[in-house]
Amino acid sequence: MDQKGYRRGSFQSSTSDEDMLEIAGASLDFSVADDDPPLDREMGGFTSYNGGGMNGTSKMMDFLEEPLPGVGTYEDFNTIDWVREKSRDRDRHREITSRSKESTWALIHSVSDAFSGWLLMLFIGLLAGSLAGLIDISAHWMTDLKEGVCLAGFWFNHEHCCWKSNTTFTDRDKCPEWMSWSQLIIGHGEGAFAYILNYFMYVIWALLFSLLAVLLVKGFAPYACGSGIPEIKTILSGFIIRGYLGKWTLIIKTITLVLAVSSGLSLGKEGPLVHVACCCGNILCHLFTKYRKNEAKRREVLSAAAAAGVSVAFGAPIGGVLFSLEEVSYYFPLKTLWRSFFAALVAAFTLRSINPFGNSRLVLFYVEFHMPWHLLELVPFILLGIFGGLWGAFFIRSNIAWCRRRKTTKLGKYPVLEVFVVTAITAILAFPNEYTRMSTSELISELFNDCGILDSSKLCEYVNDFNSTKGDDLPDRAAGPGVYTAMWQLALALIMKVFITIFTFGMKVPSGLFIPSMAVGAIAGRLLGVAMEQLAFYHHDWIIFSGWCSQGADCITPGLYAMVGAAACLGGVTRMTVSLVVIMFELTGGLEYIVPLMAAAMTSKWVADAIGREGIYDAHIRLNGYPFLEAKEEFSHKTLAMDVMRPRRNDPPLTAITQDSMTVEDIETIINETTYSGYPVVVSRESQRLVGFVLRRDLIISIENARKKQDGIVSTSIIYFTDHSPPLPPSSPSMLKLRSILDLSPFTVTDQTPMEIVVDIFRKLGLRQCLVTHNGKLLGIITKKDVLKHIAQLANQDPDSILFN
Repeated sequence: MDQKGYRRGSFQSSTSDEDMLEIAGASLDFSVADDDPPLDREMGGFTSYNGGGMNGTSKMMDFLEEPLPGVGTYEDFNTIDWVREKSRDRDRHREITSRSKESTWALIHSVSDAFSGWLLMLFIGLLAGSLAGLIDISAHWMTDLKEGVCLAGFWFNHEHCCWKSNTTFTDRDKCPEWMSWSQLIIGHGEGAFAYILNYFMYVIWALLFSLLAVLLVKGFAPYACGSGIPEIKTILSGFIIRGYLGKWTLIIKTITLVLAVSSGLSLGKEGPLVHVACCCGNILCHLFTKYRKNEAKRREVLSAAAAAGVSVAFGAPIGGVLFSLEEVSYYFPLKTLWRSFFAALVAAFTLRSINPFGNSRLVLFYVEFHMPWHLLELVPFILLGIFGGLWGAFFIRSNIAWCRRRKTTKLGKYPVLEVFVVTAITAILAFPNEYTRMSTSELISELFNDCGILDSSKLCEYVNDFNSTKGDDLPDRAAGPGVYTAMWQLALALIMKVFITIFTFGMKVPSGLFIPSMAVGAIAGRLLGVAMEQLAFYHHDWIIFSGWCSQGADCITPGLYAMVGAAACLGGVTRMTVSLVVIMFELTGGLEYIVPLMAAAMTSKWVADAIGREGIYDAHIRLNGYPFLEAKEEFSHKTLAMDVMRPRRNDPPLTAITQDSMTVEDIETIINETTYSGYPVVVSRESQRLVGFVLRRDLIISIENARKKQDGIVSTSIIYFTDHSPPLPPSSPSMLKLRSILDLSPFTVTDQTPMEIVVDIFRKLGLRQCLVTHNGKLLGIITKKDVLKHIAQLANQDPDSILFN
């Protein structure tokens, strides 16, 4: 059959965020003419896999000979039919290949179709890299704006402002071109009043940035809040959330991400950058027919866009590809792997060309270590892994409990007030401590840093003995007063970050979790690293140090402990392993530190999994009730298809349509009285022999169009799904043939099929529904939602927490 009207879209093809409406229970008015969707009429034809013929010998007109806009598309909050989408793409590809032999123009069209995927990846990489550079530069400037302004040009941040200054290296942060707010307002920066004024301005700017962010999100793009990764995982599994990757979401998320990061809240920009990159991918898909009209092909593009997002977030192209494969993608063929790699490469190259930090690096906290690690250091590295696992499990439970409270109480009705209060508390607590006052990326950079001779940070205020210095390597030295001050300040910063992040993640502003998690781990790691360093310095004759750490040697690198701690905490929260190690390795450029990173990542995952199986993104997917069927979980129960299918024993019989005996009015009544997304078609009520399956949406559009365009179609007209029209008296009204929208090969299982196999079929084929038969007769239906409810029941969870249809 020729189904040329397939296309992404609902009745309205708008991608605005206001489209998120509950569709269950809505009444349908078949007389409304405005429901004809504004879709492209010039759609290339291709044959569907269900084999329905259109050119019947009946004199009844099959009006679907014309391309019908909207048929084969999906409602909001519905799951796509992966099998049908892949089949349609194969049919389209076969047709283009066969036509390419007919003319030169067809051959050019075939080549351009094959190349379009790579061209799309190039555009996604360029756009994602450019937006990431813009976000980095803006956030760096606005973060410094809370503390002062540059007289040489207000658009310079603190570092850039002092580049041309003639100040000495030790006073490089105190150049005359940069003035704090107290210097600007009262003329001097010393004394209690100046401190209070700077404190006041810091809090005011933080509140201004965060309020602007939450008001923009609330007013223009509600989907721009949060990290976006749980929703992207759900969308990539085949669920449709209209507007989530739309143009308004992209614009508002880009602006508010800068504002949220600059406000000093305990959040990062890395997770939201994945959402931004996926928005770029979704919008650019509209340039290419192949991706615009096929939801499965579009999801391959979104998988590659997610890789580009992580690539620009961490400057880690390979880590980005592995993150997309390990963490977010549901369907990841080999072709998508290559394209993801290309998109991540282009995105990283674009960001490197922009050079947002002025250090020729893609991230602020790039670091290189030169000293090797010793085998005995694996013990503290594993301890950091245990800490990361414990922190991850604690954070997930606490954050989910708080988010559930937000959803179920009045707190959720006041998002602006919540952001205001959390920002005020964060800013008031952060300013007195220099390690919480600086941006979290700068903090991580400071903690990763390996102290050199010229470092003026308090973390590097050791008692120097320059007689023992060999080249650039400094020996382990006694900690000076600056280091001890830094230690207790970092301990306070750790306590603050641990608790404030719980309340920040999930607010109605863009909020990533990578950077706060890394900061918690980096602080813990640096504290442990300095402790180990001082232990080795004062007790180098102990048996654990005597073999490899002599007096005056550079044995312990505290920055390495910070990096391992950061990886451990991030792994504990997200349960990433391979991609996490590769991202951290790309951040440091040191192959020799892969083993400590692997040890910490695996330990944190084991410890966190022992306390709770879900990572933070899976926990938020379950909290929000998204219909996501986790491919990593094993189904080990011995239930059968008949235990899960509907209708159950005491339920009314299954709503089915007969193939050639129901009128237009009968089917309209069924559609109005039920909210199902599709209906089985049977031979007759008596036989219940299965013929096929028809989607509710296709029926609505087909009947509406037939009423408008086909003469003689009235409420008493018979609808038939067979090749030939049924015999009727000559006086009967015109009949309506709808065979072309019928799926003649729906997936079926018998009532005795183990649910283990059914769940596997749903996971691996991405099914929306599966029909249950007994000796060829239709018994019932199992939908993806039924499977999810069944799994939730067996796990002693509330089955009604699966919210969406």
